[in-house]
Amino acid sequence: MRIVDWTALDSVARSLVLQRPAVQLSDNIRNRVSDIVSRVRAEGDSALLSFAAELDGAKLDSLRVDADEVKAAAAEVSADAQQAIATAIANVTRFHAAQEAAPIRVETVPGVICERISKPLRAVGLYVPAGTAPLPSTAIMLAVPSGIAGCPVRVMCTPPRPDGRADPAVVTAAWACGIREIYKAGGAQAIAAMAYGTATVPKVVKIFGPGNAWVTAAKTLVAADPAGAALDMPAGPSEVMVIADRDANPRFVALDLLSQAEHGPDSHVVLVCTDPALASAVQTEIDRALPGLPRRDTIRTALTHAVAVIVPTLADAVTVANDYAPEHLILQTAEPRALAAGVDTAGSVFIGEWTPESVGDYCSGTNHVLPTYGYARAYSGLSVADFERRMTLQEATLAGLRTLAPTVRTLAQLEGLDAHAQAVATRLEQTDGGRSS
Repeated sequence: MRIVDWTALDSVARSLVLQRPAVQLSDNIRNRVSDIVSRVRAEGDSALLSFAAELDGAKLDSLRVDADEVKAAAAEVSADAQQAIATAIANVTRFHAAQEAAPIRVETVPGVICERISKPLRAVGLYVPAGTAPLPSTAIMLAVPSGIAGCPVRVMCTPPRPDGRADPAVVTAAWACGIREIYKAGGAQAIAAMAYGTATVPKVVKIFGPGNAWVTAAKTLVAADPAGAALDMPAGPSEVMVIADRDANPRFVALDLLSQAEHGPDSHVVLVCTDPALASAVQTEIDRALPGLPRRDTIRTALTHAVAVIVPTLADAVTVANDYAPEHLILQTAEPRALAAGVDTAGSVFIGEWTPESVGDYCSGTNHVLPTYGYARAYSGLSVADFERRMTLQEATLAGLRTLAPTVRTLAQLEGLDAHAQAVATRLEQTDGGRSS
């Protein structure tokens, strides 16, 4: 992990130090993703089966996870694992159920009622990555809020294993959340299938879930097509920033960094601290822990992009965090709650030494589908509201219309839109010369 002195860097160097490894998609990835999407759109199921063999090494007889596979999956998941899944579902449900927004009804002027209501999206696509690390926790994070929102159609795609089955824990978690349409398709091809539909995979209106640079590129591509599907947010390779002071436990910090680095070789981990000695101690703990971790090769690759930034004060650390806009921000300082008050741009914040990022990934109750690439400057983490659309209603009485008529007429004249003004005037002229109430 590279250690740098923030004060010795100019603005260009600072930007380069914090550059995410996967921000800039290569032309090769963009072109390949475009080809995959086009082929799935044209060939449907046959393209999905071909890509499963080519990219996942899986020869599939069927794309859909059937009842027999669901039963077999449950048999492979231990009782302890099933209990952990149930606990995570309960906590995530408890937090997300509290997010449901009440309808709004306001009488803006006498006789004019304005309302806002929420309606569930009719069909949503839920993407659960697998690759080198299947993510049943992501199945929970996507399925629970979509269920609370009441989406009638929920389609889940997850990559097949070489044996032709979906990961048993992913299937079990999804089934426990009420998902009944699970398909074995991964990567850009899964995104294309959900965006445009195939003979087997239903078309959806919006696609949710994290993924690698290929998945993110595919989501962006289909979202730009009116015939495709909207995306939830740019949610790509995982990243974490830890802000720590001199009294932070270096082993805690090291393992928080390692826990994100093990997600994938393009993960980004950053330490921002006020004490060079702590940064060195964290590096020592990383070196000590790394040999015993099964995913150490993946972690080593991710750590080639890692950096420890030394800043003069914790206020400077918060400034760095707000500029970087991390997916996960961990505060391991003497007064973390006070520090959190200054954070404006982060996907999710973990406060204090007893709150590792792992609890948010699995079971604290918050959602772990979060904006990456710095998009936390403008995007929020996944919530029930993302599975809904808000719709406004308005209703005016004749008296209310009379009240607003002069305002409508004046503004319509300012904009040169005479039909707008006449739509009001005609109604009033139809009622006793405009005098009825």
